[in-house]
Amino acid sequence: MVKIRGFKAIRPSVDVAKDVASLPYDVLNTEEARVLGDANPLSFLHIDKAEIDLAKDVSPYDISVYQKAASNLAEFQNKGWLAKDTKPELYLYQLVMNGRPQTGLVTCTAIDDYVSGAIKKHELTREEKELDRIRHVDVTDANTSPIFLTYRSDATVNKVVDAWISEHDPVYDFKSFHDVTHRIWTVDDADVVNTLTEAFEAIPALYIADGHHRTESAVKVGLRRRAEHPEASADAEFNFFLSVLFPQDQLEILDYNRVVDVPIAADFLDQIATKFDVEKVGKEAYKPATPNTFGMYLDGSWYGLKVKPEFAGDGVIASLDVSILADQVLTPLFGIEDIRRDDRINFVGGIRGLGELEQLVDAGKYTIAFSMYPPTMDNLLDVADAGEIMPPKSTWFEPKLLSGLFVHDLESN
Repeated sequence: MVKIRGFKAIRPSVDVAKDVASLPYDVLNTEEARVLGDANPLSFLHIDKAEIDLAKDVSPYDISVYQKAASNLAEFQNKGWLAKDTKPELYLYQLVMNGRPQTGLVTCTAIDDYVSGAIKKHELTREEKELDRIRHVDVTDANTSPIFLTYRSDATVNKVVDAWISEHDPVYDFKSFHDVTHRIWTVDDADVVNTLTEAFEAIPALYIADGHHRTESAVKVGLRRRAEHPEASADAEFNFFLSVLFPQDQLEILDYNRVVDVPIAADFLDQIATKFDVEKVGKEAYKPATPNTFGMYLDGSWYGLKVKPEFAGDGVIASLDVSILADQVLTPLFGIEDIRRDDRINFVGGIRGLGELEQLVDAGKYTIAFSMYPPTMDNLLDVADAGEIMPPKSTWFEPKLLSGLFVHDLESN
């Protein structure tokens, strides 16, 4: 059983929604965000990455950054670019990429469901990233970016969502980054809201697809507010956080590829061949088509690798391709023990294509690259249900939920 509820979203006016909406803060570095922000004064990056409005020598973790985010959020509302709805509602958010739609329910979920384990995670968080978002939520007194959650598809929810979409026009409908179509509907019928709320009471669990740091931060700020305001009711806004809930069968995980900067031994291919069947492909990029296969780019050539059965790994974690690569190559051959902290390895989301791997290696920034077969949604749910943690950088979801279309006001200031 999970609890959802409507909320009074702070959201853009229809005429500026496309300009306000931005990519998530964590897929852009400060320099990239500064370029986009300089070109667009309405970009939500002025709120989500407010360091772009300060001097370049100001740390992105300085308190002035979060204060600037709060003042920019207020300014966006004062200028009418953002406005708060007058009554609690649910919303539907549909993204269409390459002809494939996915439709999520925009709502608020309960911090108690995360604490109890009804909202399940599959990744660890890094303290410095968590502290960044804690400060951002705390100072702005808002959840400014939605958390991407999933659940096992439910017939009742699907029926209600499909009916609403077929019978109502979206309030926003535009194309943005990577040619993705974004459509938003408001669900303002009390009976429909109640039907959806009751349907989720029968759903046993939600799963974090993307946004582990945002979730931890939202929950910790909510618990802090609860301690600061013991007189507040259980319905206080800070007891809930902004989420978008998608059925798992509409989602797609893309490959999350690896580039590594290590010396390559003269007999490296011989070492690899003890654990993998190796085929030299040549210049054509090798994109794995099945689990337990990998592409490898080295010295201007691509190789196809298929792990030998005795090295494939057993169990929900060890059998993942990201685990096989780490256990059979990265650790024993390159000495990379902790991919979360070792600066010799980096990660390239599948949206950038395999050409990005070639460019990074050919430019001398890295010596070798690996293309990965992505985990499935069933893999993710099985790991979370088992209470296990996936290796870092296992999943890359596309399309990304845009920021700026919904803000959840914690209403505690």
